[in-house]
Amino acid sequence: MSLPEKAFPVSWDQFHRDARALAWRLAGHSEKFRAIVCITRGGLVPAAIISRELDIRLIETVCVASYHDYVNQGEMNVLKGISPELTTEGGAGILVIDDLTDTGKTAAEVRTMLPRAHFACVYAKPKGVPVIDTFVTEVSQDTWIYFPWDMGFSYQEPIAKDQK
Repeated sequence: MSLPEKAFPVSWDQFHRDARALAWRLAGHSEKFRAIVCITRGGLVPAAIISRELDIRLIETVCVASYHDYVNQGEMNVLKGISPELTTEGGAGILVIDDLTDTGKTAAEVRTMLPRAHFACVYAKPKGVPVIDTFVTEVSQDTWIYFPWDMGFSYQEPIAKDQK
């Protein structure tokens, strides 16, 4: 698979630095967060880093699938919702983490579940920016970000894809 014209490959080191930069921004936020809800799968790695940096021990997942072929965003499919105890008060005091907001559709879907939560992403594209509260780096809408968990020395198809 060749890289698109506007590719933004991110190394593990770079992603770790950017996730810590997001944690620094969130640490300056006036609200003390009681839990993190990470949007899987992309939110798992930054949630781990941010939970450590902000000393948040309660981590929940909301599982939303929208990129079914790793290229085109499709229909939103909520595979797993959020624990009811975290949805009280509209999610006030909850920090929602994802790696990227692209179109903002996934964040908007989760925001219906947690309207008072604080939404944060490491990377943001212009269409997704209005839906989130905090991010570190903005890239153009037509840039494809290659995250380190998707990469080897070249693009790596997920193992499960070979077994289908």
